[in-house]
Amino acid sequence: MFDAKIKVFGGTANPDLTKKICRHLRVKESRISIKKFPDGEIWAKIDENVRGADCYLIQPTSAPVNETLMELLLMIDAFKRSSAKRITAVIPYYGYARQDRKDQPRVAISAKLVANLLTSAGASRVVAMDLHAAQLQGFFDIPCDHLQAEPVLTRYFAGKKIANLAICASDMGGVKMARSFAERLGCPVAIVDKRRYGSTHVEALNLIGEVTGKNVLIPDDMISTAGTMCEAALFLKKKGAKDVYACCTHPVLSGTAVEKLNASVISEVVVTDTIPLSEAAKQTQKIKVVSVAEVLGEAIRSIHNETSVSRLFR
Repeated sequence: MFDAKIKVFGGTANPDLTKKICRHLRVKESRISIKKFPDGEIWAKIDENVRGADCYLIQPTSAPVNETLMELLLMIDAFKRSSAKRITAVIPYYGYARQDRKDQPRVAISAKLVANLLTSAGASRVVAMDLHAAQLQGFFDIPCDHLQAEPVLTRYFAGKKIANLAICASDMGGVKMARSFAERLGCPVAIVDKRRYGSTHVEALNLIGEVTGKNVLIPDDMISTAGTMCEAALFLKKKGAKDVYACCTHPVLSGTAVEKLNASVISEVVVTDTIPLSEAAKQTQKIKVVSVAEVLGEAIRSIHNETSVSRLFR
């Protein structure tokens, strides 16, 4: 049990995750009121004294991204103005993370802007999980702990004891994650070489590695439209793979993603609870949720006790 100086608050984006984290830490969830005015403005008020307290704000900036982000900024400002000793923004899913560079002329680097906003609002520290690109940590001028859901996901698949398993990256960008999964599970690695046409259409072209007769797991940091994942799974089936599994940290599942996954050749999709599932996603039998509350809770424990968080990567 922690001392009274630690306080864990949750925004409206993922209240179930906040409850799980508090249950793991054996602390009572602290009270905050979040309201929305008829014109869409958000109002935040802390319902208890936080002067001199070590405060943790749990809020993924998931859909609706602009509302959840603005809510987090207002929460941070309220804590800053209430003389909290330390304000740690725990952001299980970091919205705008994919806009991290100028990939064409005259575009905003939104991920950096969001980092600046969090710092300007008064955050002392940020805890994030599986940022789309690890270098986003450098966008912050305050400490940023970048956690991984990989230990939780690999533990789940290790428990399934899938015979003759191979790990496959759905594109070249996922090679590092695939190799890390393969090292943990003791499996060979394959890579799908794809080509993207616009923001929604992808085509698998070549396979590096061997999947014939193997069960295959495709890991990724997020599943958004599910186009890449479904195309890769079908391509692997055509190349002789047996059962195809998929996993990701962030189940963004925008647009018709759930319908695509239901219609795909993927046997099971394992996701974490960084983002709450939509009602449609909850209805499908293909999607299995594992919790990262323990990882986030242990990060909070380590920060509060000022001990290393590196053990969480093992």
